[in-house]
Amino acid sequence: MSERRIEFQVDASKVRLDKFLAEQVPELSRSAAQRLIAGGQVTVNGELAKPSHKVRQGEEIVVLLPAEESSELLPEAIPLDIVYEDQVLLVVNKPAGMVVHPAPGHPGGTLVNAVLAYCPELAASDDDRPGIVHRLDRDTSGLILVAKNDRARRALQRQFRERQVKKAYLALLDGHLQPAWGRVEAPVGRDPQHRQRMTVLAGGREAATEYHVLEQFAHQVGPAAGEYTLVEAEPVTGRTHQIRVHFASIGHPVVGDEVYGRRKTGLPVPRQFLHARRLGFKHPLTGQRLELETPLPVDLAVVMELLRKK
Repeated sequence: MSERRIEFQVDASKVRLDKFLAEQVPELSRSAAQRLIAGGQVTVNGELAKPSHKVRQGEEIVVLLPAEESSELLPEAIPLDIVYEDQVLLVVNKPAGMVVHPAPGHPGGTLVNAVLAYCPELAASDDDRPGIVHRLDRDTSGLILVAKNDRARRALQRQFRERQVKKAYLALLDGHLQPAWGRVEAPVGRDPQHRQRMTVLAGGREAATEYHVLEQFAHQVGPAAGEYTLVEAEPVTGRTHQIRVHFASIGHPVVGDEVYGRRKTGLPVPRQFLHARRLGFKHPLTGQRLELETPLPVDLAVVMELLRKK
């Protein structure tokens, strides 16, 4: 496969070139964009430029993307925190920082690689995401379902389509959210200006998130200065970045979310404060209802301890 040529006519200004490319080309991370620029694969008005170049309105940018290489899924002996297991499924407590399946910029070290090592029989699947029923964002921790065979996977995917699976997330939000119980309904789609982001968008896919407030905090001094709300959020639909986009759209973004919220916070939050803590579904063979739960991981529990100090 030959390399791809992409051309842009800049309609924005004062954005770094590497950031601009990462926003405009979905498969590029910012570091990947920097490597392309350093390798001479990017020109601005026909000239090479630095990653720090501030693009200006009217400039023409050309990017040469290397040909995609086919990659074989390989098992990797990565430890899994298994919350539940039987002959047809796993429920794993995914750590923050782990990507669910290989993608451009993340060829290995994923949940799929770890599951292939733990369940070698999945290697026989001709699917490029063997066992995966649903996804969590890389920096979201918590419960995720993995099917050990195609029959179980189809049954679980059907439950997701029919909205029989119940998921509950803990999220810490900026500000004091009112009312204490609520539902955010707003269509979500790809941001036309920033292709790696989602946004509330007319014409997007219907999306709904229900929530209830668990605790609220107000600190006037110290690293925790500010107002915060801890909520349990239940996505009725399953759109990409749905919870993060919905709360940002009503003025209460997830704390630590550098894409949809504030880039800096006084709290020691190493990533977005979002944890998939509860998962309920019918067993694909027996029909028995399973309700599973996992506590906050240490990095987020530390933040809660700080907020609860008087």
